[in-house]
Amino acid sequence: MKNSWTNTFAGFTRIKIVGKYTELFLNRCMKEDISIWHIRRVGDETIVCYVSLEDVKRLRPIVKNTKVKIYFIERRGMPFFIRKMVSRSGFVGGFLSFIALLFILSNMVWGISIDGATPKVEHQLAQVVNEMGIKKGKFHFLLPSVEEIQMKVTSEIEEATWIGVTLNGTTYHFNVVEQTFPEKEPPVSPRHLVSKKKAIIHDIFVEQGQGKVAPNDFVDKGAMLISGFIGKEGRMEIAPAKGKVFGEIWYKSNVSIPLVSEFSTLTGEKKAYYSLSIFNVSVPIWGFKKPEFAQYEINEYSNKLQFLRWSLPIEYNRKYLLEKETLMKEYSVDEAKDVAILMAREELMKKLDQDAVIKGEKVLREAITNGKVELMIHYQVIEDIALSQPIIQGD
Repeated sequence: MKNSWTNTFAGFTRIKIVGKYTELFLNRCMKEDISIWHIRRVGDETIVCYVSLEDVKRLRPIVKNTKVKIYFIERRGMPFFIRKMVSRSGFVGGFLSFIALLFILSNMVWGISIDGATPKVEHQLAQVVNEMGIKKGKFHFLLPSVEEIQMKVTSEIEEATWIGVTLNGTTYHFNVVEQTFPEKEPPVSPRHLVSKKKAIIHDIFVEQGQGKVAPNDFVDKGAMLISGFIGKEGRMEIAPAKGKVFGEIWYKSNVSIPLVSEFSTLTGEKKAYYSLSIFNVSVPIWGFKKPEFAQYEINEYSNKLQFLRWSLPIEYNRKYLLEKETLMKEYSVDEAKDVAILMAREELMKKLDQDAVIKGEKVLREAITNGKVELMIHYQVIEDIALSQPIIQGD
């Protein structure tokens, strides 16, 4: 007897053998190495058994020599199943078309919901989503991944603190958390305002308290700027000092720029590759040739295919190879100096408060060392130097 899977795939039939020489028939079949199994006697001259489909034709000479008769009772296996399906091609075609239609519809966008947003933010978000191509009728696997969509919409909508994106079935869900602003400032405990750095006073604006410095005064770190004691002697009251004190502060920055620098840039040429991943086995669909690019960077995207609410073990993969080229940039000494000054200013502005202003800058030292322009730059910056200092009982 052959393996049951082999029998099912190749096909087999159940037969009834009738005659006086049924044992002779069986012996001849075994001698000819014909596959017969599950032999059962059901009468004095009748035997029932199974025989593989490929051996049925070989039974004819044996039947003729042993003078028995054969009746086919049952047919099983893939060949008979296929024959039956072909005879019912209309039904099978309709069923397969229905499955294919369900598969296609399961991988399309049919809904976009936005929760937690005001009408204004909802309108802005709907515009951004539409610009990204997320519309009804679009295939999921042709759209950016959920992570990319979340990063894009969060960066575009300034009034939202966080936007969560999920794909449930055929619907994209956007959950918006908007920024909340306090209605009023919490009460401030009594305090002084002191200097947080050495500086020359540029301007002072007192909202509450007593100013202790004037423009052009030099102050050390920790010096009193605005006192929280108000009133005259004998009638002193304690209050939280409020105001702004702008001082001129000096910074030094050391920066160097190579006269010859190497950088990479994209040329705009790209090569696309598409594939299906079935149970982690990649099957290429499009793009079989290796790129002719000497240098390139790779962007990969993967989307799982859906069937109704279930995720299939099938992924649609897109890989883009973007051509790069390496360029050499040569600066003159003056150009390198301008770039270095611009970089130093940008780095300094990152460290300063938003209301700080660079009043002046001066190159203190300039040198060319090992193919680099090295600068030491002095900056005059106007910034708020006030720092809160609580008033302790007994001061």
